[in-house]
Amino acid sequence: MSEEKGPTFRSSPETLRLRVITASLTVNDLDASLYFYRDVVGFTVHELWEHEGTVMGADLIAGNAHLLIGQDDWAKGRDREKGIGFRLYFTTKQAVDDVAKAIKERGGDLASEPADMPWGGRAFSMVDPDGFNVTIASDG
Repeated sequence: MSEEKGPTFRSSPETLRLRVITASLTVNDLDASLYFYRDVVGFTVHELWEHEGTVMGADLIAGNAHLLIGQDDWAKGRDREKGIGFRLYFTTKQAVDDVAKAIKERGGDLASEPADMPWGGRAFSMVDPDGFNVTIASDG
């Protein structure tokens, strides 16, 4: 039995309305992740977090997108897999093919080359040093 859904109306009191989502990843090797996201993908470092003189994390920024990365403290073990069932999906107004080309010129490997998507626009994918899937897609 199929139930047709109508428009969604705001409830009273007002429901949660967010403006931005920021992903935070726990990484195995902070230096390798910084290199990947900063030097290969093209993020800039907004802020570094230190503990007793050692960099333990970073707030990276690209346009309006923030990505937080933090060094794993290994409290949950060193053999746990990361990135399973999770994908970072970034959109840009830039030409996706040009972004992909620049990433490859900086030494990055693509998991999938830029391609037209069934819903419109173009996208390509990468896998970061910890196995997190990253997609960069055009806005439309």
